[in-house]
Amino acid sequence: MQELALKKPFAQSPKEILASLQVAPEKGLSARQVAKRRRRFGKNRLRTRRARSALGILADQFGGIIVWLLAVAACLSFYLGDLPEGFAIVAVLAVNGAIGFLTEHRAVRSMEELQRIAQVSTRVRREGATRAIDAREIVPGDIVIIEAGDVITADLRLLEAANLQCDESVLTGESAPVGKLVAALGADTELTSRTNMAFKGTAVTRGSGQAVVVATGMATELGRISKLAEEAEPEVSPLEKRLDRLGQRLVWLTLVLATATAIAGIARGREVYGMIETGIALAVAAVPEGLPVVATLCLARGMWRMAQRNALIAKLSAVETLGATTVILTDKTGTLTENRMTVARYLFADADIAVDATRGISDLPFKIQNGPVDPDQDERLAWALRIGTLCNNAELSREGSGAYDSHGAGDPMELALLAVARKAHIDRRSLLDEYPEVEEYAFDPDLKMMATVHEDHNEYVVAVKGAPETVIERCGKVLTKGGGERPLDNTGCAAWAERSHNAASHGYRILALAMKRHAEPEEDPYDSLTLVGLVCLLDPLRSDVPDAIAACREAGVRVIMVTGDHADTATEIAHKAGLGDGHLSVIEGRELRGVDAEALGQAAQRPILAADVFARVSPETKLKLVSLYQRRGEIVAMTGDGVNDAPALKKADIGIAMGQRGTQVAREAAHMVLKDDAFTTIVAAMREGRIIFSNIRRFVVYLLSCNVSEVLVVGLAVGGGLPMPLLPLQILYLNLVTDVFPAFALGLGEADDGVMRRPPRDPSEPIVDHDRWLAIGMLGSLITIATLGAFAVALYWLRLPTDQSVTVSFVTLALAQLWNVFNVRNADGRLLSNEVVRNPYVWAALVLCTGLIALALWLPMLSDVMQLPNPGSAGLLLALVASLVPLIAGQAILTLGMGRLGHLSSA
Repeated sequence: MQELALKKPFAQSPKEILASLQVAPEKGLSARQVAKRRRRFGKNRLRTRRARSALGILADQFGGIIVWLLAVAACLSFYLGDLPEGFAIVAVLAVNGAIGFLTEHRAVRSMEELQRIAQVSTRVRREGATRAIDAREIVPGDIVIIEAGDVITADLRLLEAANLQCDESVLTGESAPVGKLVAALGADTELTSRTNMAFKGTAVTRGSGQAVVVATGMATELGRISKLAEEAEPEVSPLEKRLDRLGQRLVWLTLVLATATAIAGIARGREVYGMIETGIALAVAAVPEGLPVVATLCLARGMWRMAQRNALIAKLSAVETLGATTVILTDKTGTLTENRMTVARYLFADADIAVDATRGISDLPFKIQNGPVDPDQDERLAWALRIGTLCNNAELSREGSGAYDSHGAGDPMELALLAVARKAHIDRRSLLDEYPEVEEYAFDPDLKMMATVHEDHNEYVVAVKGAPETVIERCGKVLTKGGGERPLDNTGCAAWAERSHNAASHGYRILALAMKRHAEPEEDPYDSLTLVGLVCLLDPLRSDVPDAIAACREAGVRVIMVTGDHADTATEIAHKAGLGDGHLSVIEGRELRGVDAEALGQAAQRPILAADVFARVSPETKLKLVSLYQRRGEIVAMTGDGVNDAPALKKADIGIAMGQRGTQVAREAAHMVLKDDAFTTIVAAMREGRIIFSNIRRFVVYLLSCNVSEVLVVGLAVGGGLPMPLLPLQILYLNLVTDVFPAFALGLGEADDGVMRRPPRDPSEPIVDHDRWLAIGMLGSLITIATLGAFAVALYWLRLPTDQSVTVSFVTLALAQLWNVFNVRNADGRLLSNEVVRNPYVWAALVLCTGLIALALWLPMLSDVMQLPNPGSAGLLLALVASLVPLIAGQAILTLGMGRLGHLSSA
């Protein structure tokens, strides 16, 4: 029974559907039938997706390999009895976890809007009586009564439709309302063309009707999309992948260095247990304890900065992902356009008049080539505005009286006609006082027209609007500029039809406006009409989009439109937005039907993959396209606002939902929400993401070069038979104090002006590439040479005791690491004026760290724990001079352009 009804119900006649569902429309289901079907199909609701719990968010903060490496280091410290070191590392992990948890917990997602859709009431007919019931209690076979303003709560097959239209933009992506009919359709009819169906989650904008429920809950089209969103596995962010790869390298580097040092010491006759302990201490020293903390803080700051720019981030790692984006797959409706209809142009007998929607309320928006047009001076324009206002059932919001605002209740195209009339200071209520309505002929789906009859002194005026092909053939005359009329023959009608077709091919929605005067109100309203003109309507492009797309192109990011709308409409918007390179490649969704992502990926050079616009696409196709570009190694950002966008938003590397026009479903699936719905906000967020990654690279080079120097200082000293120049607790103090604050200061730096004029980095490129590993080795070696040199001079020239010589090496290493912050500038920056020198946080960090080093030397309790006796003025002077050697050498290399030290922060 139900299986038959659910198998393409749009292709079956109402009689066939009712028979298979065993229901009579005049009676509806019986109580027994309802109970039986509820047991079989369950309640009409979608599955609830469990929100991320606080515990889950907290657990996510401890999933990285570097965090686990630190945890192992802490356990080893506790095992060896080095409690201060163990507790210090635990404190680092706690701080890192707390920052990440608190930041992400603020972005925990709210309950799905889909559940709220299911909780409205619906009017059904059961056992011969019409009643309002909770929409969750609907079952297949219920007879539903629908009217303008209703939200459709199940998938319905229409049985009756009187002037019925539905807004399906959240489901299909089409901006214009869809007129509904009853007749059966072809079995291969696309979702966007199933005009005899009303779908769950859509809204009735006009008319009334009667329908039978053919699917509920997860069996509806909305449920199918919800299931796709559940099944779409979210991608691990590029930053998380890079940090994991870096962590894996650090694991091996740590093991190699620690093992080599222990073996070297044992080979020189040192105590085995002692050298194993030293090797473990070096392993702890090699791990950059500050890396996860600083990375988390930088991402958190980026999240806060993006929030100030109207971009809300749901997860920390998504902050950086935008900076790595190589492809943006953008929806059209509500993303590139404003998701509202506006009047763009009037076509008259001998002139086209454009409408400038950006003009203020005091300025006339109507223009021809010679300049502005005043409706009071142009009879055709005046009557076009009057007809659009009189032949209208919508009600414009009073809040929009000061601007070109088409918000209100009713059909979007009728609202647009009222809005443009308001710009000419025509108010519908005042106009109806001047032309009282006598009769209305409701929109006829067969004639595709509607008419209203109005008194005008001693005669009647009929205002008509409708589809151009039907209105034009009813017209025998056409209105001219001076208000006169001239005959309209077959040749003239054909010319008007051609003008209508040309305008439609440019993405416009076309309505014909006509009128006539007569003595009796009972005359046929559609006989012997006078054509006034055609009105072209458009869902307008957002004014800031072309500049934003141009900025993306300059940044090397490809923008591709993916929409459920018609190809002509999408192409027109794409041209205005500036997509492509002068020539647009447009592909319709049917060309991708039946082709899986793997097959497309194997044909990477085919024109189909170079398309600038994908039109008439389904949610599955959007998901397929995201997967395709990801398989090609692209970092994919996907924008959208409708329910149909949710699966692709979740699958994308960075899903971007609209905060104002977007559905809650889309916001739930996205990684980022734009509070202002502005495409320019994406560009600002991309810039922030690039800055963050650039800064992360900079402080990673700084941190690792400092850690490498610590390991080399101890390792070379042990291998060379020298006393231990540093103690494990001293190394940990440097890692936690003098490393973290300068690194964090580098993470707060601002980028150079060219950050958005460079192409996106290679998605496969690691955080630390070959050149940066060389730079790390070079900087670490310079610091090592200076520290061991100072240690040797203190021991053998100044003849200081070993413990005081250790203090000299500690101070030398600490200061050299602080000055090392200036060695991670760009090579093309000036010596005394570059991004590091201009960073005020760097200077603050240096002052703070210098104070902490001084405390370690001269605060009695701390100096005793750290085993740092005062080396005297000679020892301190030696440490200061030696610490400047790596800075001077590093700046010389940068200035002279030698080695691989340059461009450390380029993205």
